[in-house]
Amino acid sequence: MTRPAKRATSVDVARAAGVSQTTVSFVLNNKPGQTIPEETRRRVLEAAKRLDYRPHASARALAAGRSDIVLFSMPYLPISVSAGRFAEEFATALAGHGLTMVAHLAGVHGRSLADVCASVDASALVGLEEFAPDTVSALRRVGVAAVFSLGGGSAVPDRLIGRLQAEHLISRGHRRLGYALPGQRAPRRMATERLLGMEEACTDAGCAPPAALTVDLLTTDAARAVAEWQAQSVTAVAAYNDETALAVLAGARARNLTVPGELAVIGVDDIPTATLAVPPLTTIAFDLSHAARHAAEAVAAALRGGEAQQPELASRPHVVERDSA
Repeated sequence: MTRPAKRATSVDVARAAGVSQTTVSFVLNNKPGQTIPEETRRRVLEAAKRLDYRPHASARALAAGRSDIVLFSMPYLPISVSAGRFAEEFATALAGHGLTMVAHLAGVHGRSLADVCASVDASALVGLEEFAPDTVSALRRVGVAAVFSLGGGSAVPDRLIGRLQAEHLISRGHRRLGYALPGQRAPRRMATERLLGMEEACTDAGCAPPAALTVDLLTTDAARAVAEWQAQSVTAVAAYNDETALAVLAGARARNLTVPGELAVIGVDDIPTATLAVPPLTTIAFDLSHAARHAAEAVAAALRGGEAQQPELASRPHVVERDSA
């Protein structure tokens, strides 16, 4: 059996460059306040590249005073298209600050967040929902320098999303609205906040509260919900997200209803397949890149020693008009 190649160390780099190990550390960590000749710096960098040298995470953390790991904690739920897109954008934005994102599905192994952060040596924790005070205290004890929640009104405002959905449907002449709650496991706070936003808009317009029904991602289940809405004289439905809205469209087809003639439908997230729906799906969109950049900037600033301020993520959502509503 072939043995794996021995990993190069800073000692190997020092020997190849003809300098001390301390000099290698100063060069590779870009240590400020050191007067190292440019020729020496060049030899060290060339030796490191030639040997394919990669410093251990623990060594980097020791040199920098912290690790470059940011733990992104997501609820153990089906990951929506928008959540996946945000995670990608967030990882890219963190990389621009020299930070590495590690994703964690909360609750999968029954371990506390403090234990998980300690095991990966995370310097920061970012989550989609609020953390309990005792959790934050435990995180501080294991050396997590920055803790951020993207929930609690600092991210895309869910109540505003529901209000925009309702206002768009009401502006199209609909007076009796339905709301499609997600059947799959989903953050209940988000769904509830969006429904509350719809209820507020209906109250302001003098309409009855929306008829809320749960819709699984099955045509038979969606058809059942559509039949119930028909019985309640609902002419337009706002869905929790685009996936749920696509299920409502399938249910309307199964009931032989025309969209938007007999039932208008609006979703949330503007996923790529929204334009491929029949008819193309009207939805609520927001700038995930904007949110990810601001979150990454807040984390990086906190880890540089600045004040850990809650990121200003609100990217105002807006209606994308297509043919379904």
